[in-house]
Amino acid sequence: MNGLRRIVCLLACSLAFSTPCGAQAAAPVFPGTDWRHIAQPETAGYSPQKLAMLRNYLSSLDTTALMVVTGGHVLFEYGDPAHVSVLASARKSVLAMLYGKYVHDGTIKLDRTLADIGFDDIKGLSATEKQATVEHLLTARSGIYHPAANSGDDTAHAPERGSVAPGTKHLYNNWDFNAAGAVFEQLAKRDIYDAFGTDLAQPLGMQDFDRARQRKTGNRARSQHLAYHLHLSTRDMARLGLLMLREGRWQDTQVMPAGWSARITRVITPYDELIPERRRRLGAGERWGYGHMWWTWDTPAADPSDVMAGAYTARGLGGQYITVIPRLDMVIAHKVDPRPDGDRTQPRRRITATQYGVIIRMITGARCPSASCK
Repeated sequence: MNGLRRIVCLLACSLAFSTPCGAQAAAPVFPGTDWRHIAQPETAGYSPQKLAMLRNYLSSLDTTALMVVTGGHVLFEYGDPAHVSVLASARKSVLAMLYGKYVHDGTIKLDRTLADIGFDDIKGLSATEKQATVEHLLTARSGIYHPAANSGDDTAHAPERGSVAPGTKHLYNNWDFNAAGAVFEQLAKRDIYDAFGTDLAQPLGMQDFDRARQRKTGNRARSQHLAYHLHLSTRDMARLGLLMLREGRWQDTQVMPAGWSARITRVITPYDELIPERRRRLGAGERWGYGHMWWTWDTPAADPSDVMAGAYTARGLGGQYITVIPRLDMVIAHKVDPRPDGDRTQPRRRITATQYGVIIRMITGARCPSASCK
C-alpha cells in the first residue's frame, strides 16, 4: 500500500471505526422481514453509556420513535417503530425518490415546461410562469407564487407574483411541491400512492404501509393540486433512508436508478441563499442547503473531520426526519405523532429543529474506537 492510499484508508477507518485497514469491505446488509439489531453497540464502535444518555434525552421530548441504523443493522431504537403517523413535508423527499424511475426511462423529462405539458391551475398561470420546468418544481425554484392548497410553507415571504423568472430564486413553496405531485401523476399516468406501493413499499418489504390510509388533502378553492400526505411507520421510513444510502439498490435489485439518489441530494440552493433568513437558523450550528426536495448538508469546504459532509435529510413539521449520513454508513429515522390519541383538544406534540440537531450530535458523538468503548 503506497503512502497516499494508506492515508486515505486511515482517514476512512477513523471516520467509520468499522472496517480495519487492508480488510475486505463487507457486502451491504439489508433487513429481511424485520430488522436485525446490534446486541452490543460497542462492537460497532458506539458507546452504550452515551447511547443511554441519548435515551434519557429522548424521554424529555415528544419523540414517538427513533431508529438509528448503521451498516444495515439497528444500532439504537426508542419508542414504537411500528407506529404509523403522518410524514408531513418529508413526503416531498419521497416523491423525489419516485420520480427517478420515470426520469430514467424517459417517461418524465425534467426540462419540459408547464406550457409543454399543458399544466395550469385556478385562475390561470401567466405565460412567464408556464416557462417553469418540471425540475424547477422539484427544486422549489419555479417562481410561481400561486396560492397552495395547504399551508406550512414560506409563501408569506414570496416576492410579488410575476416578478421572478423561473429558475432564478428558491422559495419553500407548497404550490411547487403539490404541483410536482400532480405533474408526476399526469406524466407517469399513475396515482402517487399506487406508485409508492409498487415502486418502493413492495420491493423494500415495508412492514406497515397501508394503501387505504393514504389520501390527498387541501383546499380546492385555492388550488386544484392537493397535498399528497403519506402515513408511514418509523421502521419503514428507515428502509427509505437505507435505499438512498445504498444508491437505489436493495438486495440484488436496482429499485431506483443508479445515480438518482446522488442527483436529488446535490446542493442546488446553497445554505447562504435560503430565504427567508430563518431557514438558515433551523438547528444551531447546522448548514442545510436544498437539492431536489431533499435538504442537503452544505459545508463551505471539504472537511475530513466533518462526519456530516455529504449528509442529507427529509424533514417534516413537528419532528419527522429521514437523515442519511454516508460517512457513518448511517440512517436516522425520527417520528413525532402530533396527536397519537387523535384528541384534537390536546396540544400538538412536536420537537424543534434545534432539538433534532442535538439528537444528531448525540448520535454521532457516541462513536468511539471499538477497543475503548465504554
